[in-house]
Amino acid sequence: MNDNISGWNTWLTAFDDWTDVSISEVHGLMTGLMTACNAPDEPVWAKVFEELSFAPLPDEALTLLTEEAEDTVFQLKDKDDAYSYTPLVPDDEHELYERVMALKQWANGFMTGFGITDCSLSSDENEMLSDLAKIGGIRLEDDEDFEGGEESYLHIYEFARMVPVSFATRTRKPVKDIALIAGLAIDAKTTRELQAEGKLPKPMPPVVDAMNQNRPS
Repeated sequence: MNDNISGWNTWLTAFDDWTDVSISEVHGLMTGLMTACNAPDEPVWAKVFEELSFAPLPDEALTLLTEEAEDTVFQLKDKDDAYSYTPLVPDDEHELYERVMALKQWANGFMTGFGITDCSLSSDENEMLSDLAKIGGIRLEDDEDFEGGEESYLHIYEFARMVPVSFATRTRKPVKDIALIAGLAIDAKTTRELQAEGKLPKPMPPVVDAMNQNRPS
């Protein structure tokens, strides 16, 4: 899939004047949130980014994000369409380094987006998030080859691509109802208490990707 068909160029243009995080990370954040929530309107998206301490999105970017979220929810709700979901990363005409870094950013965005949904996790989902965190923890210098090359990249890409497909089976709720937007009730349980009950993912251990385990930072 080339950059025009995937929407990469459209996102680059829309987010040209907004540089808080990469477009891949924004797309991952949106996807993570949309695996558990209904697509919100533009004011709610603006509130999400405000609460996450991001700069306000340009109008064009906010509109694109809102429309993309609606399409993503629609796609992930359908069992057949869900399998055609793709993370927003550059096509294979780009250097492997650029694609690996974009997938890393998408993975981190997904974990942020899903993390703010306050959803409980099954043991399988918890394991998938732990593996996704390894992609988010990839460290690679500009002049450093990605161990395993294209084959390894395709492997982690396919794994990442299937995470939202697997996570999207739960009943969705309005984004305005998540604690980030609605606020916490006076009797709300702490994060530690919710983790002990299995209603939140446990803190991720320090991630050392297999390709980096012999190169501690």
